[in-house]
Amino acid sequence: MPVDMKYVSSEVSDGVAVVTLNRPEKRNAVSLAMWMQLAETFHSLAKRSDARVAILVGEGDHFCAGADISEFGTVRSDPQSVKEYDSATEAATLAVRDWPGPTVAAISGYAMGGGCGLALACDFRVADSTAKVGISAARLGIVYSVLDTELLYRQVGLASAKRILFSGKPLQFEECVRIGLVDLPASDRALLEARRLAKTLVDNAPLTIAGSKVILEAIAGGTSAARHDEIDRLIANAYASNDYREGRAAFLEKRLPQFQGC
Repeated sequence: MPVDMKYVSSEVSDGVAVVTLNRPEKRNAVSLAMWMQLAETFHSLAKRSDARVAILVGEGDHFCAGADISEFGTVRSDPQSVKEYDSATEAATLAVRDWPGPTVAAISGYAMGGGCGLALACDFRVADSTAKVGISAARLGIVYSVLDTELLYRQVGLASAKRILFSGKPLQFEECVRIGLVDLPASDRALLEARRLAKTLVDNAPLTIAGSKVILEAIAGGTSAARHDEIDRLIANAYASNDYREGRAAFLEKRLPQFQGC
């Protein structure tokens, strides 16, 4: 069944896809339908050769206030519905994390709970001075998933991850930068800084970036040995590609390469 994309929009221009959570009246709190929309959006963009970098942003003043708790009495009311809901959130997070190109979260205002998780699923987090980032699970009586906890832990380390999860309080912008929860502080609005970052990445070789991303994720997850054959194929395919020939030619001719991703 087609997924209604009412609250998630995307546009692609000059190689950059901007995916927008479009529910500003709720600080872009994510409903079950929106989790499904996010997964569908990123899966669809992964099939487009003209989308090389993706920016995830919230409409209005906030990135994402987290999951829409007001619907939990319906969509997380019993063990089976909890399982189905968690499967949808994990599918969305994995769709963002495993998108082949670079992904950038542009954080203004709140990025709480599930919003923080979505930001952590991106390759980079750009934030402006309005950002407030945290995970409120301890104030709701729920345990954060292994996937989201792993993303948090590998970004900020054990002690900071414990502080974020145990306190349930949002961290202010300066603290987010200090502990590495934010990778790039913005001098103005986060989306403008995210676009500037995307511009530095969009013209580079897509196969190189996709291969490097797979390898780095495998190393971070401790699966590089198990994925040895897959990684070898990625490396071999890059050497056999038209982009490799174009890159060599451009270097010798002292010009900018024109990569096609094949």
